Amino acid sequence: MKMDHILEKIKEYNRIIIHKHIRPDGDCYGAAFGLKEIIKETFPKKEVYVVGEIAEYVKFIGDVDDIPDDYFKGALSICVDTASGDRVADQRFKLADYVIKIDHHIPVSDYGDFQYVDTTRAAAAQIILEFYLRYKDELKINMTAAKALYTGILTDTGRFKYRSVTADTFRAVAFLIDYGLDFTEIIGKLDIKSENLMKLQGYVLQNFKKTPNGVAYIKMKPEILEKFDISLEEGTSLVNELSTLDDCPVWMLFAEYENNIVRGRLRSRAPSIDKLANKYNGGGHRLACGANLGDWETVEKLLVDADELVKEYKKSKN
Repeated sequence: MKMDHILEKIKEYNRIIIHKHIRPDGDCYGAAFGLKEIIKETFPKKEVYVVGEIAEYVKFIGDVDDIPDDYFKGALSICVDTASGDRVADQRFKLADYVIKIDHHIPVSDYGDFQYVDTTRAAAAQIILEFYLRYKDELKINMTAAKALYTGILTDTGRFKYRSVTADTFRAVAFLIDYGLDFTEIIGKLDIKSENLMKLQGYVLQNFKKTPNGVAYIKMKPEILEKFDISLEEGTSLVNELSTLDDCPVWMLFAEYENNIVRGRLRSRAPSIDKLANKYNGGGHRLACGANLGDWETVEKLLVDADELVKEYKKSKN
C-alpha cells in the first residue's frame, strides 16, 4: 500500500516539515495542521513544522512556523493539497532529504520523491483523516487535529454540496463527530463576516455579468477591493455567490494578484471545466479550477471559450 510508505517515512525522520500551496485555502490548512497534530500526538519527540503563507479566515486552525534553511537538511518534507511543485508556497521543500506529495487534484506534475494522489477524495484533509483511520492502531489523534481536518473537508466540499462528496467522505467525518468534535463551533467561525465583506457581497450580486449562453462572472478589480476596504483573499472568497443562477451552470471570479497578474476562479455545476482551465495555464478538479490568465485581455478570451463550452453542454442536454 502506498500509505504504508508514508507512515514508514514519518517514522524514519525526526524532523518533518509540512508545506501548503500558495494563496492557501481551508483544505490545505486543514490537511497540513491535521497531519502535524497527528504526528506530534503520536511521536512527541519529533520536530514537526508547518510553513508557507497565512490565510486569515482559517488562521484559527494553527500558526505557521518560521524556520531557517538549515532545518531542511536531513528532513522529510510533505507537500499537501498542491498539484504542481511550482505552487508550493515555500520552495525550500527542495532542500529536504526526502519529499512526499499528498494531493487530491488532477495531477499536473509529479514533483518530489513519492506521490500519493487520490482524485476520488473530496479534500486533501479527507486523505489525511483516512490515513489516520487506516493506521489508528499505531497513530494518535487529538481535538486540534479533528478541528483542522473537519475545517479542511467542510471548506473544500462547499459544506458538503459538491459532487466530489462521497459516502466515504461522510464516513470519515462521522468519526470526527463520534470523537467529540463540536462542528457547530467551526461553522460559526467560518460564518462570521465583516460589514465591509457583506456590502461587497451585495455589490457582486448587483454587478455580475453573464455571457450569451450562461457563464456568470464578476471582475474583482483592485479599485473595487479598495472601495470596500477588503483584502484580496476575502474578495475572491465570494466566487460562489454566483452559484445559484438557474441559467448559468458555470460561474467565475477574476482578480489581480501580485505583479498585476490576473487569475480566475472557475466553478461549474455540471460541464467539465478542467480542460478549459488547462488551456489557460491552470487546473484543479473537474468542476472547480483555477486559471492563470496574466491580463484582463486574456480573461475575455477565456469567457468566449467558456461560453462555447456552456453552449455545447446545453445543446447536449436538449
